[in-house]
Amino acid sequence: MSRVLTTFCGIVILSALLAADEEADVLVEAPLSSYDREHWAYRPLSQPEIPKVEQAGWLRTPVDAFVLAQLEARGLSAGWRADNPTLLRRVSFDLTGLPPTIAEQAAFLEDHSPDAWERLIDRLLDSPAYGERWAQHWLDLARFADTDGFEFDKVRPDAWRYRDWVIDALNRDLPYDEFLRQQLAGDELPGGDAVATMFCLAGPDMPDVNDQHERRHFRLNELTGTVGAVFLGMQIGCAECHDHKSDPISQADFYRLRAVFEPSVPEMKRDVAYHSLANHDQPVVARLWIRGDHRRPGPEVEPGVPRIAVAEGVTLDIQEQTGSRTALAESLLVDAQPLVARVIVNRLWQHHFGRGLCATPSDFGLINEEPSHPELIDWLARDLIAHGWSLKHLHRRIVCSATYRQTSRSMRDDRDWHQRLAQDPDNRWLSRSPRRRLDGESLRDALLAAAGQLNRDRGGPGVMPPLPEELVQTLLKGQWTTSEKTADHTRRSIYLFARRNLRYPLLESFDRPDANASCAVRNRSTTAPQALGLLNSELSVNVARRLAGLVLASASEPEEQIELLYQRTLTRRATDEDVALVRQFLDQQRTAFGSEELQGAANVLPSPVPSGMEPRQAAAWVDLCLAILNSNEFLYCD
Repeated sequence: MSRVLTTFCGIVILSALLAADEEADVLVEAPLSSYDREHWAYRPLSQPEIPKVEQAGWLRTPVDAFVLAQLEARGLSAGWRADNPTLLRRVSFDLTGLPPTIAEQAAFLEDHSPDAWERLIDRLLDSPAYGERWAQHWLDLARFADTDGFEFDKVRPDAWRYRDWVIDALNRDLPYDEFLRQQLAGDELPGGDAVATMFCLAGPDMPDVNDQHERRHFRLNELTGTVGAVFLGMQIGCAECHDHKSDPISQADFYRLRAVFEPSVPEMKRDVAYHSLANHDQPVVARLWIRGDHRRPGPEVEPGVPRIAVAEGVTLDIQEQTGSRTALAESLLVDAQPLVARVIVNRLWQHHFGRGLCATPSDFGLINEEPSHPELIDWLARDLIAHGWSLKHLHRRIVCSATYRQTSRSMRDDRDWHQRLAQDPDNRWLSRSPRRRLDGESLRDALLAAAGQLNRDRGGPGVMPPLPEELVQTLLKGQWTTSEKTADHTRRSIYLFARRNLRYPLLESFDRPDANASCAVRNRSTTAPQALGLLNSELSVNVARRLAGLVLASASEPEEQIELLYQRTLTRRATDEDVALVRQFLDQQRTAFGSEELQGAANVLPSPVPSGMEPRQAAAWVDLCLAILNSNEFLYCD
């Protein structure tokens, strides 16, 4: 009998038992079977040997051996290396969310030392921009926002402190095991930080709801499901009302995990905010709630970890240790528990390659496809643990590989390119680098950086740049108050005020999640509002005007101006073909303006307007800058 069928039969039997006795104060639960533990995610971490491969000269790190072994098993060769300008742009956006400056381009392209790439990686990881970039990935998981959501979307005045904590923790390379401990139990740990526990209650809330018992029930359930998904890659939230339909997670498992947090979430009062955990020394009887209904108490449960997340033969007693949440964190980090390391390794891989080795990073469950490279996940997980849970070490392992440095384009004389496309159409086997669109935050930051406008101030409460007037007219009073300090309008996107019910337009167009639930993989849509907003929005036009003014003021010769424009936007040198195309475009645009009077039309001229430049020529330069900012090469990373 297959594992799926066995699990299904067990669920049917258990459901029947519970249906017959669901109002009784007796906990009935199907035991875990050997079939349940055979699933790849629940097996102990293996100790894979580095594979032997034919193209050994291609290898740069052990990561490459696992990837190449899979390619060779399918009759495929490894991909060619991308050129240095492409690699510099790729890794700069990946690690910092920003394009490389002209000085950084020159420094790397002129560095011919054997360890030039490794030193570039160290510099990027040491930059404060690294924490700002990677914090956004974590905030997506943490369903972070500065407001409650729902109808009134009330402001959480101190929510930004959690965002800054995450940025700082990543920049300090806080070991991931400690990163987890702090967010589950920072208030319980000696020298811990209670701000970190804002992770647990960062989800949406409705303080004014009539039934405050229901409010507390909702928040505890949402917290429990998020912890299971984010740290364990388990959709434990599916067991809130009934046993999981496919995975070995019972309803009792769900409420055992919830019981860990019950003493830290008080009985709630109307219109009182609760955004971080604390021990309230209140006696709590934790229960399973029949069908997930807060009005139907079921059997009592003791605090614990989902049974399938505990290795066979290992006994954990959370109650015996001081601080139930501290005990939970420690139980998730024991050597016999493979999920935490596998999950975070897969998440980092996902953000470097656009897809995890397991394509469902918050759901390692039974019905999803198994990972493409299971031995690589385990090797990286063990490597992470062996190096003190250092995420920066894991980044180095990945981006220093030949796998990461492959080209995303067909190269001259690469005879195997079409074979790789045909046999690996979705790039599951990593036969090339994926071509990825910038996310909304990186796109906005890149626009501002190109025009020399990006404000690199760090930390503090979220800021509110101006919104389009047509949007402002639809808002309630006080819903968005433009920040008085003009310089704040060009802060990095991670510092924008995050309102659940109103996302900044450019970020919303480019698939920023609404923070009402944990988001492991953002949507990748292609819509008309993206093109229309990037071409016509006030932000894009102002950036184009500033960029044109900067380029024209910084260079006097046309070839130098074009070269500077390409370096500031596309982070590469302009080719002869580029120069010819730009000259043709400028001539066409200048002619298109005809005899139109442009002296009073400041909104179509560079800022500042170069002294002595004909208005039609100046306006053509703004159009050129806007065109390049809308090009695929600016919007995508190869």
